[in-house]
Amino acid sequence: MKLLVIDDDPSTADLLETILQTMNIPAAIEQATTGVEGIQKVKETQPDIIILDLVMPEMDGWKVCQEIRQCSNVPILILSALDQPGHVAAALDAGADDYLVKPVSANILVAHLNTLLRRSPKWNTQPFVVSRASF
Repeated sequence: MKLLVIDDDPSTADLLETILQTMNIPAAIEQATTGVEGIQKVKETQPDIIILDLVMPEMDGWKVCQEIRQCSNVPILILSALDQPGHVAAALDAGADDYLVKPVSANILVAHLNTLLRRSPKWNTQPFVVSRASF
């Protein structure tokens, strides 16, 4: 599984990588710390799933999501500390496929990743096993 994490906080990608390794989930994780960099990496690397934060300088996650949708149908999972219904609705309207609020347990995160992978025609695998670690 190729994941692209677009978040201005590099520790998010590092923590996600640690969690997935601990759970023995094979994943190659790319990271982008700006929206512009993230959009470019989508075009270059064609990830299987994007994990996107909403609050970023210069270009927020809503705009990044809209821009990605102009060039790709890759599943986008919003992982954000924003938990108001309006934020969730706006992200889904911008093209996101799913939305989780930080902090989220590792097993919930992996369950959502499994759901997104099942929708992808190139992935036809058994779901990943989850643990009780937290993210």
